[in-house]
Amino acid sequence: MPRRFVPVLVLAAAFALVGLATPGTAGPAEEPAAPFTPGETLTYDLSWQIFPAGQIVATLVRFGEPTQDSYEVKATAQSRGFVSLLYNVQDEFDSFFNPSTSCSESITKRINEGRRHKNTRIVFDRTRKLAVLDERDLAGKDSPAKHDENQIPACVQDVVSAFYFVRRQPLRVGREVTLPVNDGTKTADVRVEVQALETIRTPLGTRSAFRVEPTVLGGLMKRKVRMQIWFSDDAERLPLRIKAMMSIGTLTAELKSMTAGPASAPSQPKP
Repeated sequence: MPRRFVPVLVLAAAFALVGLATPGTAGPAEEPAAPFTPGETLTYDLSWQIFPAGQIVATLVRFGEPTQDSYEVKATAQSRGFVSLLYNVQDEFDSFFNPSTSCSESITKRINEGRRHKNTRIVFDRTRKLAVLDERDLAGKDSPAKHDENQIPACVQDVVSAFYFVRRQPLRVGREVTLPVNDGTKTADVRVEVQALETIRTPLGTRSAFRVEPTVLGGLMKRKVRMQIWFSDDAERLPLRIKAMMSIGTLTAELKSMTAGPASAPSQPKP
């Protein structure tokens, strides 16, 4: 059983999603109207081969004052059942992005995977065009804190905000574009091909969906992973299914529910 299989699926999917904007490099220009609203919660069931593997939950809220706000995505990845006995995963992500442009502002990651415990914060400084990373290894008592700065373009996606970025974009079969993605190190490009429009069966019923396949150009992924993602062909543009095909088997995330809730988070400093 491989280590870090749940985070691999989460990150692989997120890297894939950012590749579906209009051709060219993403910038801070206004995006089309969003098909999502604050308060939305997406819940995914994860499976590895035939085994239930865990769950991903992502909730979108409005952070701050309505006139000067950000969108915050609170996402969790948790292993369950047989897989959790082999390798326990309890990860939390907090992503902030601009609701008008979809450009990421920051992301905080609290990683707890087996014996691996790490807190990471990445701030995307648009003024200086830098991704500023601060990271602490909680598993090593004497491990020094890590600080790094890397150049970024004017607008970049993190591994969570990408899900919401792509849902704002028009899709059509045959489209292929390249966009930058940053996870605190060197910015890499993601090239995505929209391959087909298919009818699939999901926990939410039979749906028409675009199948897309991304290719990461750069050092974001340390393992070779082939991915496919299905987005609903409707106004909601839901990521219905995500498959990550790896040497150790296929990981699948199926969207099992979408619910509404409180639209706003308390006004307080960003973590």
